[in-house]
Amino acid sequence: MFKKLKDRWGLESNWAILAILVVFAINGSFAAWVAKPITNLLGLSPETISAYLYWPLRILLIFPVYQLTLPIVGWVFGQFKFFWAFEKKFLSRLGLDFLFKKED
Repeated sequence: MFKKLKDRWGLESNWAILAILVVFAINGSFAAWVAKPITNLLGLSPETISAYLYWPLRILLIFPVYQLTLPIVGWVFGQFKFFWAFEKKFLSRLGLDFLFKKED
């Protein structure tokens, strides 16, 4: 059932794939949950500013929260190595590879 994902991600077991998919789901919800009090702390809400401005700002806030918490949630599920490599690859594609020490 998970053969393509196992091959693509270099994993051995279906349980690892299941854990990774659960981490993606939990972290997405967690990042959205964390972003709400941060936007409130900044005084941003659909009542104080236009919804057309509020939602893009909230999504922009969710993005770094998601990136920061993904390896942490992955660690809780025993998948830190996978998510650390995933983060480095993703951020390097965004041109942020200077954040990580290059290996010679």
